[in-house]
Amino acid sequence: MNKDVIIACDFASAEATYEFLDKFKDLDNKPFVKIGMELFYAEGPQIVREIKARGHKIFLDLKLHDIPNTVKKSMAVLSKLDVDIVNCHAAGTKAMMEAALEGLTRPNGTRPLLIAVTQLTSTDQLALDKELLIHETMNEVVMHYAKNAHQAGLDGVVCSPHEAADVHDACGEAFLTVTPGIRFADGDAGDQKRIMTPAAAAAAGSDYIVVGRPITAAEDPVAAYKRCVKEFLG
Repeated sequence: MNKDVIIACDFASAEATYEFLDKFKDLDNKPFVKIGMELFYAEGPQIVREIKARGHKIFLDLKLHDIPNTVKKSMAVLSKLDVDIVNCHAAGTKAMMEAALEGLTRPNGTRPLLIAVTQLTSTDQLALDKELLIHETMNEVVMHYAKNAHQAGLDGVVCSPHEAADVHDACGEAFLTVTPGIRFADGDAGDQKRIMTPAAAAAAGSDYIVVGRPITAAEDPVAAYKRCVKEFLG
């Protein structure tokens, strides 16, 4: 599996998204992009079709989490979009993740990659213990959720880069780690708690890194993207 940098296109409208992506129109290899809830809820499936038509790979980041039957039916709808990665929450149980996989698989047997969110990178140990009433360590929780996702037949998980190496140890090198919480060494952490630089994430075993504001809010987004790719891929 090729490693890659995914740009989080967390914009409120199609217009803002296209204006941003136009900055990359002269690149031979268009960036892999993430479409999250804000943009998808604002613009609907058409935004996915348009960005795909522009030559970008797409991670559709909707984090489905519901009863198994609802997730199965929702994934069947998403399978009709030509995306490359979709996700759900591992907290939904193995039964839900298995249903997600079943719904996502098209009649011809093809499907996008399916990954599960373990714990959000905005969650720290204190929040885990005091607010979610999960008293195991963050690493224990992430590994348990990752193993459940692996057993359910998923392709990987979303986790902090701090947990990527342990996820590979627990679930195998082929099991993907998609890691947000990426910041440049000279950048602002924002609301992320468990963060790493692109180079450190590569060394830690991240397969894909998801980078938002360090690129989208940069004075020169193309230069920031190229810097991120260089630091991550070497």
